[in-house]
Amino acid sequence: MAVDGGRAPSGPRELGRSGVRVPPLGLGCAPLANLYEAVPEERARETVRAAFDTGLTYMDTAPHYGVGLSEERLGRVLAGRDRAGYTLSTKVGRRLRPRFLGEPGQAEGFAATPDRVREWDFTRDGIRATLESSLERLGVDAVDIVYLHDPENHIREVHETGFAALAELKAEGLVRAIGFGMNHSDVLARFVADFDVDVVLCAGRWTLLERTAYDDLLPVCERRGTSVVAGGVYNSGLLADPGPGAHYDYRRAPAELIERARRLASVCAEFGVELRAAALRFPFGHPAVAAALVGCASPAEVRDNAELFTRDIPDELWRTLVRRGLLDDDIPLPVRPA
Repeated sequence: MAVDGGRAPSGPRELGRSGVRVPPLGLGCAPLANLYEAVPEERARETVRAAFDTGLTYMDTAPHYGVGLSEERLGRVLAGRDRAGYTLSTKVGRRLRPRFLGEPGQAEGFAATPDRVREWDFTRDGIRATLESSLERLGVDAVDIVYLHDPENHIREVHETGFAALAELKAEGLVRAIGFGMNHSDVLARFVADFDVDVVLCAGRWTLLERTAYDDLLPVCERRGTSVVAGGVYNSGLLADPGPGAHYDYRRAPAELIERARRLASVCAEFGVELRAAALRFPFGHPAVAAALVGCASPAEVRDNAELFTRDIPDELWRTLVRRGLLDDDIPLPVRPA
């Protein structure tokens, strides 16, 4: 992946030493599953089609997203497409089953979902069964990447069975790259140190507002040759629209963070750059970052993000953010090498 000064990253990059290559910008498919609000079926399909049209051909989903709805909707668009034309990741750790009569549902932020529930399962058989069900919903014979999903409260199970099950799937050639996906960068750093991990999906911890991953995760990834996919680059929306009522880390943003985001936006405006464009580009300052994911709920959002990602960003913008105390002076910046 080349980075030339203010230009966007271009070209695919390998994840670890797995042979799996991804474009620098990919589609996060949680919004396809009615995240926070219902998305009509046809709009979901058009969103995926727009991703193909704009080059966002790395697509990430999970059984957790709408208790399988994201995978089902994505699969309906993937049907008949050249399997070599896109890179696909899903996740294991939450196994789905039908909801029993009288059993409460599990919305967990998703609206109008299928009548299923999630159960944590990091056993060998559970992981294999979860992946098999995902393949059925996606309508494919294989996925490229499998992440253990949100295992921060299941560390013992990961060490005892979870990662070994993933490594076995990779050894058998059933998946090509394996890793972990969550928003706890400290736990991710421990796993990268302990296991032979191709890639981690880290959400919200390496952004214009959050340097946590730089202090714990990114150094060990660089040392171990593990690639990072950056998720949550807008920090749940605050870096997309830092107005009243904005969200940060899935909650209502505190006033001081809204003010900081507004200051970031003000500096960006001085250089004729939208805050969202800077937020998309920022993670690529670190060499371990291979790609970023953006969650989109409409074709317009896909096209908008794809266009923002291509914009030139002057090196001086990043240096100004440092001078004004909005970025720490030890942060690696996505600038042209000296």
